[in-house]
Formats: sequence, structure tokens, C-alpha cells
Amino acid sequence: MKEFKQFDIVSDYSDHYFASSNLSLFGKKKDCFTNANCSVLKRIMQEWKILENNLPETIYVRVYDQRMDLLRAVIVGAAGTPYHDGLFFFDFSFPPDYPNSPPNAHYHAHGMRLNPNLYSNGKVCLSLLNTWIGEKEARWNPRSSTILQVLVSLQGLVLNRKPFYNEPGRPIFPNEKLSRSYNKKIFLLSCKTMLALLKKPPKSFEGFVHQHFCTRANFILQACKAYMEGRAIVGYYRDYGSRSSSTIEDSAEFKAQMVKLYPDLKTALTSVITTWALITNDMKIAALVFYKNKNIFKDFLWGIGLSTMICFAVRLLRYYEPGFVANVLDGASKWFMGHWLEGG
Repeated sequence: MKEFKQFDIVSDYSDHYFASSNLSLFGKKKDCFTNANCSVLKRIMQEWKILENNLPETIYVRVYDQRMDLLRAVIVGAAGTPYHDGLFFFDFSFPPDYPNSPPNAHYHAHGMRLNPNLYSNGKVCLSLLNTWIGEKEARWNPRSSTILQVLVSLQGLVLNRKPFYNEPGRPIFPNEKLSRSYNKKIFLLSCKTMLALLKKPPKSFEGFVHQHFCTRANFILQACKAYMEGRAIVGYYRDYGSRSSSTIEDSAEFKAQMVKLYPDLKTALTSVITTWALITNDMKIAALVFYKNKNIFKDFLWGIGLSTMICFAVRLLRYYEPGFVANVLDGASKWFMGHWLEGG
């Protein structure tokens, strides 16, 4: 995902869960988030720098130039877990007394609970956020805790290989059969989350969502088939097959649910691949027009370029939010201008 920066500053926070938080009675931003001399703002800026330089490869973050108290992150589900290849979005807001209090967090659950720590209403249960009673060392420390630590904890401690044991008390009496059964349920919910994200991706991540699923579509579908056919344990499918050479017994309920879900998932993922192929082709055509005609009939070239860009925009608007299309067109026009002027 080289085209998509891991950390970036954007403008549109309109669909952020905490968009209406930290505002005064008249809708104005609180002084602690606008005054450059305020310790809260300085700390947030420090956290931005930490994120920009230290994010793990599978975590992406967007912050907002007009709302420095807000942050959005997506975690890519890791291989070897029932969350593999899924995308898990979190919205955060920094409180006015930050870092004395931890960030507020909301998980984009789409009405599904796919982890004991992540509720269907979006609540995030984590000791580091002081939303769970944990040992003192695991709780938020104003002097040393950071939003990066929160993200890494969500990735490693929450979205893990055996989330069944995240429920308090379960690690005391291990039950691997129940754990594997729970993973099957989680994978089904993860697939349903994929469908929800493809239907309406969070703002500033539209392109990332579609690019990710375009890249991983075939693997996801192959994994689904392997799980349905009992050729792999949920979470352990690889391109070269399962770790087990024998057929794995799966519950009839799991297979029935996968069989029911698979056609919708295949349709959605196939559509993503087709969409990106069309968009990529439009961009290639536009680039070719500019390249071949950059030194002749420059006035006419603008007409050709404009027409091409309009067609490109119309196609994008069939699949994406207007704000995302505007950003893509802005970037594309700057790229074309740069290449055209170099030889102009």
C-alpha cells in the first residue's frame, strides 16, 4: 500500500464519531486545542511526530488540521488470526486535560461484536484506556503512555490469535475447542465487516479500503473456500494451503453460514477488482494523452485533458464520496501539470 501514507493530515472529519465533542456551547473549539502555547496542544503535536515516525506497517492514521483533538486509525488484521485481511477502524478524541486522562475511543463495529474487548456499540474495553480494571502498570500513565501504545495494544492484545481468552476468567480454564469455535464466529463477523466497509468506507480512507481489498480479494476468497471445505483451520490458511494435511471437522452451522455469506463477499470483492481496473485504465489514458501531446497544440491539449478528467471524475463518483474524488483529481492534475511542464 505504498500509494497511501501511513500518517497524514487531512481536513474532512464530518463522519468522525467524536466530531461534536470538545466544543463549547456555541460550537467553537476549546482554547486548549487552538492555543499554540497550551500544553495539551503541544503534547498532541509530539504524539503526531511519534506516530509519523514509529507506526507499525499495518497501522494507518489520519489526523485533522482543523480538529487537532481528533484522530482516526485503521488496523489491518494480522495473518495467523481470525482477523486476517480485515480492516478495523477506530476513532479517538483527546480530552481537554490530555494527557492526564487517556484518549476517548470508539470502534467502528457496524453493530457486530467480534472481540470481548470490542462491543457492538463501539465501546473499547482496554486497561490502557482506563475502560477496564487492570493492573496499575497496564493502566494509562500521563507521563509515559501514548496513543501509539494504545494502537499497538489493540493490534497485539485485542486482535490476536485466540481472542476467546480475552474474556476475563477464561485463561484460567483453557478450552481449545471453544476457542476454535469462537474464531469461526469471529471470522464470519470479520467478513461481514468487510462488506460494510466496502459499502461505505470511512472518510479519508476510501481509496485505502478499496485498494486493500482489491489486493487481498483473491486470498480472502481462497481462505473462505478452504475454511468451508475443512482444508484449513480458521486463521491459518496460507497461499500454499493449510498447516494440516488432513480434513478438519467444522460445525455444520459454520459451513452453512459461510456458504450463505460467500456469494455476497465474492460479488463485492470482484466488483472492487473491476472498479480499480477501470480507474487505473482511465488514469493511464489521461497520462498518455498528456504525454503524447505535451509539445503540440497546447491550448487544444487543455481541452483534451479537461474532457479526460471529467470522464475520470464521473466514473469515480459512481463509487466514491465527492470529497475523496476531489482529492484524487487534485493530486492527478498536479501530477499531470508537473510532467507536462517539464517538457513544455
